[in-house]
Amino acid sequence: MIPFNFDYFKPETLEEALKIYSSEWKLGKKVIYLSGGTEVITFARGGKMTFDSVIDLKGIPECTMLEMQGDDLVIGAAVTLNRLVESNHFPLLSKTVRTIADHTSRNKITIGGNLMSKLGYREGILPFLITDAIAVVYGPAGTEAMPVDNLAAAELAEGQFLTQVKVAASNLDLPFVSMKRTRSSKVGYPIVSLAALRKEGRIRIAFSGIHEHPFRSAVVEGILNDETIEDQQRIDKAIAKLPTNVTDDFIASKDFRKFVLNKLLTEMNAVWEGSR
Repeated sequence: MIPFNFDYFKPETLEEALKIYSSEWKLGKKVIYLSGGTEVITFARGGKMTFDSVIDLKGIPECTMLEMQGDDLVIGAAVTLNRLVESNHFPLLSKTVRTIADHTSRNKITIGGNLMSKLGYREGILPFLITDAIAVVYGPAGTEAMPVDNLAAAELAEGQFLTQVKVAASNLDLPFVSMKRTRSSKVGYPIVSLAALRKEGRIRIAFSGIHEHPFRSAVVEGILNDETIEDQQRIDKAIAKLPTNVTDDFIASKDFRKFVLNKLLTEMNAVWEGSR
């Protein structure tokens, strides 16, 4: 049970959601948007989060959409991870989110909730980073489209909320690799998680678990695509170009994370070689 009282709203339109937010915010209340709810409930029960008003986005059609529109796959922020897995419109995304939490939890966790999580892992964003996906947000200035990497730090302007992510159809069926290593199970927090695909002969890759938030690095990609040097040399050079503040916490030390990443990149190269 959440140990404090709050007001709950479930609007049916984007405009109604923003109107409620603005009204509650002007009253000095702490207002949050909710696309899934598992993290909010967990944090609130544990005393790590408080709020006065909750605006549930799951009643808004734009936020529950999952369909092809022209040349784009449109994914609403309130689409659950299991719905993404079962639809399999985007196989790399399906495989990546399949290892986020257990099956029961994925019936409630939404892609928007994962992308905007207060936790640093947010593995669901990895396939979007390497496909140059577009995030659609709504707020006081109306609807705004932005590169999904703008969400990497999980911050939006006051009153804004994520409504959809759009992925170009040309990226959906490219050769891909999705790998994850945890301390004890396939669905725990990652020591390292990566998603990669090959497009126009080049590797695109993004990581979670290594840094305070997920990232894609042009420098690392450039090294991994340099075929003038041997595989292991590429891997060693790429790891040397990681962010300087590699995560060091209760899950794994920074040195062990680098060790695991070395193994995963070696496995990734073996997959690419085997597919040629």
